[in-house]
Amino acid sequence: MTPHPALQIVDGPDAVDQLGAFLPAYAEVYAEPPYCEGPEDVKEFTERFARQAATRPHFRLVLARDDADQVVGFTYGYCLPAETRWWSGLQQPLADREFTRENGERTFAVIELAVRQPWRRSGVAAALHNVLLDGMPAERVTLTVRPEPEAAPAQQAYSHWGYRSLGPSRPWEDAPLYTAMIRTVDGQP
Repeated sequence: MTPHPALQIVDGPDAVDQLGAFLPAYAEVYAEPPYCEGPEDVKEFTERFARQAATRPHFRLVLARDDADQVVGFTYGYCLPAETRWWSGLQQPLADREFTRENGERTFAVIELAVRQPWRRSGVAAALHNVLLDGMPAERVTLTVRPEPEAAPAQQAYSHWGYRSLGPSRPWEDAPLYTAMIRTVDGQP
């Protein structure tokens, strides 16, 4: 196992060219509980990823590769566009309407952050996360994560990185409940 995998940044539509490189990692990680995704889910993911890479402002993909050039972890995200539905999934609507106003640069959303099992708890996720946000024009960062106890290690990592909970969120119709989290780009809650 490579102690410090090499990190690769790919911005915008060029990220689609890397799909084949990290899809095995995606399929492996998301086949595990609590996700239990199968081939149809992976197919839907590839279609959604291609759309997002082509159309979302400030789209960025970061890959972590071992010495054999295998992807051991990845993360990606983009700035929320003005017409986003991101905040509409919150189960406890926010009183401050200004909080949910977006302009294509205000809020960066971390869409996926995944690390293959042998490399977990080795700093790969933190390194991916830091590189993903480096130089982003956004003032804040948001993400959704499965609730505890399903995703306790992820929740703990995000809290350690400065995220605070906004409460439960159902990001899309028929989605399970997630926890919406937010922090400033500089790491402050």
